[in-house]
Amino acid sequence: MKVWIDDLRPIPKGYDIWIKRVDKAIDFISIHKDEISLLDLDHDAGDYFCYGGDYIKILDWMEEKGISIPISIHSGNPVGIKKMQQIIKHCGWVYIDAPDEIVCDVIF
Repeated sequence: MKVWIDDLRPIPKGYDIWIKRVDKAIDFISIHKDEISLLDLDHDAGDYFCYGGDYIKILDWMEEKGISIPISIHSGNPVGIKKMQQIIKHCGWVYIDAPDEIVCDVIF
């Protein structure tokens, strides 16, 4: 199953689950890690920050628990993307580029 993790952007076609909170994502991954084919993450959790921080915390938790699931990032935060990609590379996880229609523009 493909999991979309984002506070604002609606789940695109082809994804199965939309999660907005870090704590809920961790709970879901804990139970379904063997069924997940892709985690597609935003970086900034916005109003949901109080439920576990920004979505990079999911990667920190996965690293701590030794969980490896293919990852895609669709954030508009270039600094956050770079930090997330560093974790993914360090852990040797599969990184899948977001499709062009999902890549988010940076707005200043």
